[in-house]
Amino acid sequence: MSNPITIKENNVKSNTPHRPAFLNANQLPWTDWVMDGTYFKLLNINELTGGFTIMLKVDPEITAPVHRHIGGIEAFIVEGEFGYGKDDRGGVGSYVLEAGGSIHQPDSPGGVIMFAIAHGPLAGYNEDGSIAAIVDARLMYELAKQNNSADHITIANTFTYD
Repeated sequence: MSNPITIKENNVKSNTPHRPAFLNANQLPWTDWVMDGTYFKLLNINELTGGFTIMLKVDPEITAPVHRHIGGIEAFIVEGEFGYGKDDRGGVGSYVLEAGGSIHQPDSPGGVIMFAIAHGPLAGYNEDGSIAAIVDARLMYELAKQNNSADHITIANTFTYD
């Protein structure tokens, strides 16, 4: 039986990235994040969406302030646990989706380390409901840069960060 589809030689050639494809995150120092007892390692940013990819570490007995996810966040827990109240919790090996638009206040009694991809900014709130901070790619980059841990990030935007 013959195959009616003729397979031609592939003329597509591979290219070489402008930077290494792999980054050893263990070599990056932890950077203080936006609230006491939280730290991050910035892995990448998305200047178009304001999103970012990080390793996030939260000390034991930390409860996050109420915040809104303007863009959703996906995370994978690599150490410890965290959650929302007593019935919705995740530990090592758990995947969590915090959908865009969600407003919540997670806690981590024993601490947690997770890999997280933020698909857009977060808005942190003060107790009176006013916005305390917008956490986006630009802020994350600036914090990492101040800690000398952003050299691996390539800024493509025509606006400067200086």
